[in-house]
Amino acid sequence: MQTKCNTIVFADRIVGKATLNFLLENFRQDIVAIVCTNEESLVYNEVILNNQDLVDITYFNSQLKDDEVLQKLENLQVDYSILSWWPYIIKKQVIQIPKLGTINFHPSLLPYNRGMNYNFWTIVEDTPFGVSLHFVDESIDGGDIIFQKPIEKTWEDTGATLYEKAQSSIFELFTESYPFIRQHQYKRVVQHKEEGSFHWGKELHDASKIYLNRNYTGKELLNILRARTFEPHPAAWFEDNGKTYEVRITIKTKN
Repeated sequence: MQTKCNTIVFADRIVGKATLNFLLENFRQDIVAIVCTNEESLVYNEVILNNQDLVDITYFNSQLKDDEVLQKLENLQVDYSILSWWPYIIKKQVIQIPKLGTINFHPSLLPYNRGMNYNFWTIVEDTPFGVSLHFVDESIDGGDIIFQKPIEKTWEDTGATLYEKAQSSIFELFTESYPFIRQHQYKRVVQHKEEGSFHWGKELHDASKIYLNRNYTGKELLNILRARTFEPHPAAWFEDNGKTYEVRITIKTKN
């Protein structure tokens, strides 16, 4: 059994913090480098600063635009890179640093909802929901899938609740899967992208507009409204008499 698997962890926000804490507690010997976005980040302030004994782990505060940082990462000779809720698209040079591949956390049931705003589109387009661990290639969220976990949706779900479900489920999926990843025990499943969906971030604003004179089914209208119910983010919106209005809703099961 392999006792060490050299890994770089790119971590951000709550999921990145949880991932790092899990690895430091259970597989500390694997981590050779930690990359976080900046010194204002949750990962830096609540993981890096709280673990002063990380003398054998290289730490980088970087958005990976610095050639010197990239060269240092390449020199580490790692097996895997893990992108745990990493907010930036990484370039080919970074993808190719690890010998065995770069693995990304994606909060959708790939190939559905590649790209942005998965929690909106899974409701509006009524697509399957879940979380995935996949290898990174030069496409956006299009690399081979290795582990997935479906998540149930109900009428009570909103954009906010699905975001929360995705965060907890992707962390659970990783903690269950990492012992197999470090032993290289997984099957790579090629994505059939024609069966799934992809959305750019710029699509969200127009897709959230309610047209007062358009015919909607009740389901279509309710889905747009609840998909954009995610404070403090903008809501579904409409215009009337020169004014713009926002709409949020709550749906509860009736006893």
